[in-house]
Amino acid sequence: MASNVFNVAVVGYGLSAKVFHIPFINRTSQFKLHSIVQRTPKQGDSAPEDYPDLKHYRDIKDLLADSEVDVVVITTPPNFHFEMTKAVLESGKHVLTEKPFVPTASEANELAAIAKKHQRLICVYQNRRWDSDFLILKHLIAQGTIGRIVEFNTHFDRYRADAPTNWKGNLDIAGGGSVLYDLGTHLIDQVYTLFGLPQYVHGRLLSQREGRIDLTTPDSLSIELTYPNAMLVHARVSVLSAETSQTRYWVRGSKGSFHKQELDTQEGQLRTGMTPEDPKFGEENPDNYRLTVVGDDGKIQDHPIPRLVPETYQAFYDKFGQAVESGKEEDVPVKAIEARDVLRVIEAVMESAKTGKDVILS
Repeated sequence: MASNVFNVAVVGYGLSAKVFHIPFINRTSQFKLHSIVQRTPKQGDSAPEDYPDLKHYRDIKDLLADSEVDVVVITTPPNFHFEMTKAVLESGKHVLTEKPFVPTASEANELAAIAKKHQRLICVYQNRRWDSDFLILKHLIAQGTIGRIVEFNTHFDRYRADAPTNWKGNLDIAGGGSVLYDLGTHLIDQVYTLFGLPQYVHGRLLSQREGRIDLTTPDSLSIELTYPNAMLVHARVSVLSAETSQTRYWVRGSKGSFHKQELDTQEGQLRTGMTPEDPKFGEENPDNYRLTVVGDDGKIQDHPIPRLVPETYQAFYDKFGQAVESGKEEDVPVKAIEARDVLRVIEAVMESAKTGKDVILS
């Protein structure tokens, strides 16, 4: 049980707030949901109706003036993230900002400096570091089960012929929109978590729906990252992948390989109403995995996937709650400077897509 409980305010009341944040805030011992900012509540989509016992605001400025609020969670579209995150820090409150963090690495650096100046914590919501399949893969790599990684393929593929009508389909790259900042941020962050920054970046930004190269509002992408040890990473997103089973990971190592079909289950479970309290939350279908290992006799054989208890997205919030309680930046689960490094890769992808050349990251 936490010795201190901090009041949390959520800015925005869309899918992110309702599905990915509020259920976990309510299960974090250090946190108490205190207030919500919703600009235009309406019938059937109203934070005041759903949470009548909380405080409610229409404008973030009024929230920032509330001395009872300790932590602010920003779930708005990314073109608002920089100014809002800056205002929260300058008001003396800790902040958790949804991904994509901000559009540029320089803005991430500026916010990190502001947080340090005001002695407040800043955290970025990269929840897919706690995908169950990613944690299994991370475990296998750490254990050396498949040896030195030589090729790492990571995909977010689906068949969606119609473009989304929210910021993910309408906001361009300059504002932190498009598939590059949406799904691309997840893919790159997971790779960065495992391997750090690459040496070379090569990128292609495409509109598969319209059949053209698209440097402004791409819906699909192909990224190649090369590391000093000759490991290749391929990160791909396709919106016109007509498959009955979509590839998520295909990883080849010097001693074996790892295959995973379909996305981690947590987002789908949350969208359909499953709560984090459900004992099946985060569980994966073992049939979606395949692990092969080279034995001591040189024979390649299938091996069972290790059975790990899913940490789930609750682990992120537990760690963030502990960081706020300790007040220590080193306890923050996803630091602003880590998000900055991911943004450096994103900026390199954009440069490569424009020039057709590799970009070297120093």
